[in-house]
Amino acid sequence: MAGVSTGTVDRILHNRGKVSEEAHKKVAAVLKKIDYHPNLIARSLALKKKYKLAVIIPHFADGQYWQIVSNGIDKAEQEVANYNIEIERIYFDQYDRNSFDALVPALRENEYHGALVATLFQDSALALTRHFDTLKIPYVLIDAYIDRTRCLAYYGTNSYDSGYIGAKLLSDQMHPHDDIAIFRFIRKGDVFSTQVLKREEGFRAYLEEHGHRGNIFPVHIHADKPENNIKLLDSFFMQHETVKNGIIFNSKVHVVCDYFHERQKGDFKLIGYDIVRENVKYLHTGVVTHLIAQRPEVQGFNSIRALFRHLVLKEKVERINYMPIDILIKENIRYYNNYI
Repeated sequence: MAGVSTGTVDRILHNRGKVSEEAHKKVAAVLKKIDYHPNLIARSLALKKKYKLAVIIPHFADGQYWQIVSNGIDKAEQEVANYNIEIERIYFDQYDRNSFDALVPALRENEYHGALVATLFQDSALALTRHFDTLKIPYVLIDAYIDRTRCLAYYGTNSYDSGYIGAKLLSDQMHPHDDIAIFRFIRKGDVFSTQVLKREEGFRAYLEEHGHRGNIFPVHIHADKPENNIKLLDSFFMQHETVKNGIIFNSKVHVVCDYFHERQKGDFKLIGYDIVRENVKYLHTGVVTHLIAQRPEVQGFNSIRALFRHLVLKEKVERINYMPIDILIKENIRYYNNYI
């Protein structure tokens, strides 16, 4: 139709080799006329190239936050299943940095074409991404953005702004001189995750900017020793009876809510993150006044899609992809659609 050879058409479609400007124009006109779209499945199968992706995220139990992220990864895997893409899931303990570091030697020995990396432990994640950089392996970051990387893309919220909004929500329901508790879950190796640190930074910035005059008390809770937490919380509230406001910067808000339920403390105002089932239950009862959500399933889905688009479709991928910071209360939670 264009009056050129099949070889010329092939070079134009695959953007390789030298082709005259006149030939380009002729072929482009025909492509537009017939509304040409490549059969990507056929192309992928014809090339017989296989892509192996590493997905490095925390292991999880049923109903936990990372299961929702994994659901999105599963859906993306189903969508790209016909393109010779294999996904290998590699899990670590989100409360133990050593478990992440222990994965790195095996990751360096295996051959991957792309990776999805949860950045809970910043220094460890940086060490791994430098290895990927050296081998020119594209990778997507999830959970928190690390600006010292050469990541293909990031999917998640702006953690600083998320904490800033958390402070505004809490400030709107208390007096400027009221004391605040920040409940922190202790991790092995790193005290806090990258995301939690950024959220707390934004939280404190808002309070400072808006003249908060009360005290801020960090309360450290054991992620892996729940039996000790009742004693820790009893001790804290015996010493600080006036503290009636607090925040938790991760999805474990229900752990503190369990304590309040056990001790029948109904006068505490608590803000938390993520709409896992246990958190939503306490939002309905009023123990949690607000949940801040970040669409984890969409993050997981889009991260795999970004690697697919880059590797198979050769498309340009936007580097920073911030999720909406969703504010949920018991009156609107039943209308919220967090899924794909």
